[in-house]
Amino acid sequence: MNWIVVKIKWILLASGLLTCTMFYAAIAPQAALLSNFGESLEGPLMEIVVRNWGALITLMGVLLIYAAFNPPSRPLIVTVAGISKLVFIGLVLTYGRHYLGHQAGLAIVIDGVAVLLFIGYLIGVRRSQTAT
Repeated sequence: MNWIVVKIKWILLASGLLTCTMFYAAIAPQAALLSNFGESLEGPLMEIVVRNWGALITLMGVLLIYAAFNPPSRPLIVTVAGISKLVFIGLVLTYGRHYLGHQAGLAIVIDGVAVLLFIGYLIGVRRSQTAT
């Protein structure tokens, strides 16, 4: 896990940039729903909810990028981002397994890897703090 701690800046940058791609949902909610889930929703409520969802996910990506350059903020941001990604994974696996054939399936894999790396980072940092 020491290698994760050493490479965390690049892990956070990559994860943050990938997470920021969901800005697409804030700009083009119908297209984002179609590409991620293969379905769309209609109406003004969809415009509000999906655009907000895209903006919030993008903000999480921005925080991950910020954490790459601000080491003191990393534990909190990695924890919150990891929980957010776990909630998404859990919701899709619980309620939307039929979406796994779309980009949501790829997002789950990428988010799952990110969560494992985040956990490894938190454990590695904790071990280095207790060792000193």
